Amino acid sequence: MRTLTTKDQQLARRIYLILGALFIASLVVSNLIFQKFFSWDFFGIYTFEISVGILPYPITFLITDIISEVYGKKKANLVVTSGIFASFFSLLIVYVAAAVPATEWSPINDSLFETVFGATAIAVFASMMAYLLAQYIDIQIFHFWKRLTKGKHLWLRNNFSTFLSQFVDTFTVLFLLCSFGKIEWSLFGALLVSGFLFKVLVAALDTPLLYASVYALRKRFGLEWGEELPLEHE
Repeated sequence: MRTLTTKDQQLARRIYLILGALFIASLVVSNLIFQKFFSWDFFGIYTFEISVGILPYPITFLITDIISEVYGKKKANLVVTSGIFASFFSLLIVYVAAAVPATEWSPINDSLFETVFGATAIAVFASMMAYLLAQYIDIQIFHFWKRLTKGKHLWLRNNFSTFLSQFVDTFTVLFLLCSFGKIEWSLFGALLVSGFLFKVLVAALDTPLLYASVYALRKRFGLEWGEELPLEHE
């Protein structure tokens, strides 16, 4: 196993911390803003109807793929687990904020706050169930293809793992939101197709960014393709 200098160990940990922070921020924000929906005409080919909560979500899969490739499966799972705690902690903060009464002069009254954040508990629950299934599936499949291809064909494991995990994520979160009455069942099919296709499109488009990120990290730390940074002793 490659041994890093103290300076490189510190740099590698800082980069890992930054990636983890971006991951957690994207995950928490997606749960808070999900109640707004918008449509997007994709060059006249297809019109997406999706929640704004889906916009930061693909970032989480890109980051876990970067961490999986450079830092390994254990470090990727650690970030996923940290995201679970961060999401439930954000839910606790929202509950406390909702519990205290607004003043008469408050720009945001209790009714408006409830409208915006009232479904946060359901959103977090649905998101976390989908998140657990999708992220762990993504990491497992990513490393399965990494072993099978002996560290080659990064685009293959990135897209294969993300496509399946994104379908699981989209299906699960919509199923739970419809089951709890937050979204009409009549919209389930259209939102499933739009959500999944959007995530697939983003996953395909972010492949060059994944390659560039992995290449830059490997070049900086002198790693071969398929080799991972040893950060076991912390």
